[in-house]
Amino acid sequence: MDPSLPDPHPPLPAGARLLDRMRLQIRYMHYSLRTEEAYVHWVRSFIRFHGLRHPGELGGSEVEAFLGWLAAERRVAPA
Repeated sequence: MDPSLPDPHPPLPAGARLLDRMRLQIRYMHYSLRTEEAYVHWVRSFIRFHGLRHPGELGGSEVEAFLGWLAAERRVAPA
C-alpha cells in the first residue's frame, strides 16, 4: 500500500464490538447519520433472525435465508 494514501480503516479501540466497529467505519467514510442508522438496523435484524449468532459465523446461505424471509414474510422489495 502506498504510504502517502490515507488508511481506509479508522483506528479501532481494542475489544470494540461489531456494531461499534461498523459505526466507526461508516463515520470514517462520512456517510450520513440516516445511512448509519439504516445499516445498523439491518445488521441487527440479520443477527436477530439467526438467533443472535455472530455474523462471523454466518455465510452466504444465511444471507439468502434472511433475504428470502424479508421478501416473503416482510414484503421488503429487493433494491
